[in-house]
Amino acid sequence: MEELLRILEKNARLPLEDIAAMLDKTPTETAALMDEAADKGYIRGYEALIDWEKAGVNVVEAVIELHVSPRKSRGFDEIASVIASFDEVDSVLLMSGGYDLQVLIKGRSFQEIAIFVAKRLSPLDDVLSTATSFVLRTYKRSGRLYLDEETDDREWTVL
Repeated sequence: MEELLRILEKNARLPLEDIAAMLDKTPTETAALMDEAADKGYIRGYEALIDWEKAGVNVVEAVIELHVSPRKSRGFDEIASVIASFDEVDSVLLMSGGYDLQVLIKGRSFQEIAIFVAKRLSPLDDVLSTATSFVLRTYKRSGRLYLDEETDDREWTVL
């Protein structure tokens, strides 16, 4: 199962027959494994990595560090669930170190994200403080490089 998940993590668009060959299984066996992985919740979805800058679409991303006050009965789970329910929120991660939760959000502008933090996130009872950092450029995401290699058009003279 782990090998299947690693293959899908790198490229979920591979044809079923190719994945089956990589696993030394039949396509029917591989499809059954994929269904089992989905049923057990190992596979949470399939997505494309989009270079919005290259596509000419204005998408602003921010990383927000949160200090929160966890509830005695449920720890960080309750506040993390509330934050995860917001449409703007892409990811919520429990962290070790200097802050408790890391929230990744997307918006159409810096102002839209600032308003979200000020009006929806900061006022939550369990949120003690926030620190927002805006993503200025993506170089690599999920193991994929985002920058094209720059070509050097200078001519070389070999003696």
